[in-house]
Amino acid sequence: MKLRCLIVDDEPLAHDVILRYLEDIPFLEKAGQCYLATEAFAFLNHHKVDLIFLDIRMPKLSGLDFLRTLNQRPLVVITSAYEEHALESFELEVVDYLLKPFRFDRFLKAANRALEQYTLRKQVVIVPAPPVMPHEAEPLYIKSDKKLVQMQLDDVYYLESLGNYVKVWGRDQFLLTQRTLGSFEEQLPSDAFIRIHKSFILNRKFVHYIEGNMIRLLNGKVLPLGKTFKHVIKLFPG
Repeated sequence: MKLRCLIVDDEPLAHDVILRYLEDIPFLEKAGQCYLATEAFAFLNHHKVDLIFLDIRMPKLSGLDFLRTLNQRPLVVITSAYEEHALESFELEVVDYLLKPFRFDRFLKAANRALEQYTLRKQVVIVPAPPVMPHEAEPLYIKSDKKLVQMQLDDVYYLESLGNYVKVWGRDQFLLTQRTLGSFEEQLPSDAFIRIHKSFILNRKFVHYIEGNMIRLLNGKVLPLGKTFKHVIKLFPG
């Protein structure tokens, strides 16, 4: 399986770097190159693309404005020289945010994250999970966008790590906060919230199905079960 990648960046040097990195990652292949976001519209209409490496500050149309116009979005990794757009980018559910200039190891980490999300999108989960224990709701205070927001624990479906940020997911939306997943793991009650992956903690009351290394939640989201976290299945009765 290979992800077909489109590079959208107005800087030729950025294309050269990404193309060189693509050659060393066997599950990525170039689908095309565009130097303006406006050019990418036509390309996407005529070619299959699984992953876009997208710059933000470009002439005529910014990368984020381009992203907002897409109804059917491929996976997106932002490649930008400006860190101030990270929060806005993650709110648009990008896979990762690479700050230029980035090294190959950081690029590879983003590529692996994209492959994982691509696999989750394609996964079909059919085995029912056993019932879970109820948990009394408690408040969780999350600092997001200069606000301190209260969420009830029973409303939290899962938490997703994105580098120095964590997405705290409710039913169909999330709060983005600048914290580590480990700090949440220490704070959340262990009888309700389970670490299932280095990047995910879930509220087990919302588990719908489990199969192999995949977990589907009641809201349809599919999360990975890490190889070193297989033991958590024993926490489900049945």
